[in-house]
Amino acid sequence: MQRVVVTGLGAVTPVGVGVKAYWDAITAGQSGVGPLTLVDPEPVPSKVAAECLEFDPAASLGPKEAKRLDRSTQFALTAAREAWDDSAIEDGVDKDETGVVFATGIGGISSLLASDAVMRTKGPNRVSPFTVPQLMPNAAAGQIAMKFGLRGPNFCTTTACAASNHAIGLAFQAIRHGEATAMIAGGSESAFVQVALIAFAQMTALATKFNETPWEASRPFDSLRNGFVMGEGAGALILEEREHALARGAPVHAELVGFGQSADAFHVTAPSEDGSGAALAMRRALRSADLAPEAVGYVNAHGTSTPAGDVSETKAIRLAFGDHADNLAVSSTKSMIGHLFGAAGAVEGIATILALRDGILPPTINQTDPDPACDLDYVPNQARKAEVDAAMSNGFGFGGHNAVVVFRRHQA
Repeated sequence: MQRVVVTGLGAVTPVGVGVKAYWDAITAGQSGVGPLTLVDPEPVPSKVAAECLEFDPAASLGPKEAKRLDRSTQFALTAAREAWDDSAIEDGVDKDETGVVFATGIGGISSLLASDAVMRTKGPNRVSPFTVPQLMPNAAAGQIAMKFGLRGPNFCTTTACAASNHAIGLAFQAIRHGEATAMIAGGSESAFVQVALIAFAQMTALATKFNETPWEASRPFDSLRNGFVMGEGAGALILEEREHALARGAPVHAELVGFGQSADAFHVTAPSEDGSGAALAMRRALRSADLAPEAVGYVNAHGTSTPAGDVSETKAIRLAFGDHADNLAVSSTKSMIGHLFGAAGAVEGIATILALRDGILPPTINQTDPDPACDLDYVPNQARKAEVDAAMSNGFGFGGHNAVVVFRRHQA
């Protein structure tokens, strides 16, 4: 089987556009959570959000192209362009052997609802012919392939909040088994519409106690948590067959060595209470990587800041790692950027890669009142310098989907 390395990274996040801005912010413990502004907050119980306020689609893509794309696809193309340029792959790869797997949890829901409103208020003849290309979940994967002329495997994963990790894992497998030389993998999401926010609030999934202090709202593993903060953004990774990358002198950020997946088979929205489903995915990822649990030094947790989810993930880590769980550093970057749904795994995967590359573990902020039921080392409040050889990134989604990826420092 082929070895797979990461040669390019791109990001659009609530704490900044571009990987450097993102990494600088989260290692400084900066929160990207603020008041909800993208929709009228009046009827929404949770009035906090992690929005990409610095993103300018016209500047990134040009006004004509931006107008034809859903916001989530605008994010995807921007992140993919940064990753593509970072990898310097343009003249060094066979585009017939290069593909795209790009994730979303919800797709172009804002475009769908906007077109529905136009139809109801102005009539069917005013509905844009771009509506279907905007709303379809696979829009980002198709648009990225067209942008770069990539004719390899091309599809979309939509496994809720596990979708990006599935995208990364399936792209990894395509290269590992010789189906592609390189892949763009990642995810994108922008689901700020009233009905989505209200529906999540009706499920008691959203943070509602911190409307006056939004930067405190996302607090994974803390006893004061009461739900997640909706976020938006995108992350893109260039995955490449190792020998091909080395032959062209590509920058190598890390090696992708393992992927594991499972189903809770328990409940459509609640995680398995004992964490057994997530633990199974973690063990499978370690087996895929051919690593003992003791080889992993850091876990970027799914860590959504929900009461049940954080306890379940803590139990899952203990099941998967045994006694070594007490030696792990575990942090949730969602404490700073909120929950990006289908984009979460890609953006968090980038943080995991940079933690390995730079020897800095991003913190879990808002750790003021630790939950006794969450009893791991969550790198509270401040980043930590640590040389780690291997790291894991967890992604779990409604439907009971679990997807886990493992990265390692690149070695000869």
